[in-house]
Amino acid sequence: MTLVGIGVLLIGVAFFILAIFLGHTLNNLAGVLGGIDKTMKQLPEKLDDVMMETTNMIRESNNTLADVNEKMTQLSPLFYIVGDVGNATRKFTSSLVDVTETMKQKTEEGKGIADKNKIGGLYGSFALGYYLLKRRQQFAGDRTKGEFTGGN
Repeated sequence: MTLVGIGVLLIGVAFFILAIFLGHTLNNLAGVLGGIDKTMKQLPEKLDDVMMETTNMIRESNNTLADVNEKMTQLSPLFYIVGDVGNATRKFTSSLVDVTETMKQKTEEGKGIADKNKIGGLYGSFALGYYLLKRRQQFAGDRTKGEFTGGN
């Protein structure tokens, strides 16, 4: 055997090993491509299921949103009423503040006059007595007219 024969033999063995390696690699690639093929065949069915579930979810979301809108429409008058009550309460409170301020100013003016004339205690006693007398007369008048029901 000459060197050329040994060289050809080595090249032949190398090609044989390369062929076995390439065959094994291509066999593995065929297995992977087979798995991809099986997955791709199942994909339309899976996508149909996903799309059906998505459609159901969107339908339920729309129903829920319509229900919430209906309930908000029913509650809107209540919110308007609460707003109106708040405005009326604010106006009433501001008028009470005005009355209170006016009474405070008048009381301070009267106190100043009473302090100046030193008749505060005496004046207050007479005013209280007069008020009680008027209330007693009013109460007696209501009883004689039959307007007093005795708390019933």
